Amino acid sequence: MKKFLHCGIYPFLAAALAAGATAAVAQPAGGDQPTLLGQFGDWGAYKATPGGKPVCFAISKPTSAVTDPAGRSRDASYLFISTRPAEKVKNEVSTVVGYPQKPSANTTATIGAQTYAMYPQNDGAWIRNAAEEAKMVDAMRKGSDIVIRSESSRGTKTTDTYSLKGISEALDKVAEECK
Repeated sequence: MKKFLHCGIYPFLAAALAAGATAAVAQPAGGDQPTLLGQFGDWGAYKATPGGKPVCFAISKPTSAVTDPAGRSRDASYLFISTRPAEKVKNEVSTVVGYPQKPSANTTATIGAQTYAMYPQNDGAWIRNAAEEAKMVDAMRKGSDIVIRSESSRGTKTTDTYSLKGISEALDKVAEECK
C-alpha cells in the first residue's frame, strides 16, 4: 500500500510549493517537517523523519498544466520520487493530480517515446507495474520532460508536463541522505 502521501509531509510541502516558496521549506534537521536538502533545476530534494523514520524525496511541480475542457479548476499537482529506507522503498514514483480521479481512468506517464501505465487512487497515481519503476526513473534521468495524463471523476482530462532538469542531481542527493 502506498503510504507516502499520508505520512504528514505532503500537506506542508504542497502549501509551500504552491506559494512558490521552495526555499522557505527549509527547517532544522529532523522532525516531521521536510528539510530542503537542495534545489536542482526544477527539482527539490527533501528529507523528513516522521515517526523517527527517514523519508527522502525529490519533488517538482508542472511547467505546464492543461485541462479539457479548458479552465477547469483543481488543486495543485506535483510529481514525487520518494525513498523510505525503513520500508525498503527506493525511488517510488507518484503524482498528485489535484482532484479525485476516475478509478477506471488510464493515467499515464510519458517520457520521450516510452509510456508507463499508472494506477489512480483518490488524487494520487503510482506506476502500475512496480517492476518498471527503475526503468522509468532511469528514463527520467535521461529525458527532458515527463507528461502525466489523467482524468477526474467528473470527466475532466488533464495533461501535466514536468521538466526533468535537475532530476539526476536531486535523486543523487536523496540517495546520499536516505541510504
